[in-house]
Amino acid sequence: MAEVILRKDVVDLGNAGELVNVRPGYARNYLIPQGLALLATEGNRRRFEEERRQIEQSTERDRAHARELAARIGEQSLKFAVRAGDEGRLFGSVTSADIAEQLAEAGIEVDRRLIRLEEPIKELGVYDVPVRLHTDIQPEVKVWVVAEE
Repeated sequence: MAEVILRKDVVDLGNAGELVNVRPGYARNYLIPQGLALLATEGNRRRFEEERRQIEQSTERDRAHARELAARIGEQSLKFAVRAGDEGRLFGSVTSADIAEQLAEAGIEVDRRLIRLEEPIKELGVYDVPVRLHTDIQPEVKVWVVAEE
């Protein structure tokens, strides 16, 4: 196992500033080249202590922005009028890109990859779709999929 210091939050691994153990290949081939981590040598630990304060301030700003965005997203109710068959099956689907586009029209810019839609919506109904804004902030947007008139 390789011991690394995380420079940024990594989903399912840890938050910025944490010391974690990972497989050497994961550290060498992904975390370090992407700038997400440093090897936990004595020199890097000292250097990172100086960066930690800046990272904590940046993380707190990001959290505050995510909380503000989460409040706005939680108030949203998106409506998609789509063509559907007799049994409620859609001709096509509603995807995370469609949801991101409607949020943008409402003045909320969210990357489609942050919208946690397991698979595209293919049936009429009401769905609560989570949006992962930060590691611990995940509001839900209500999506109404109704038949086109």
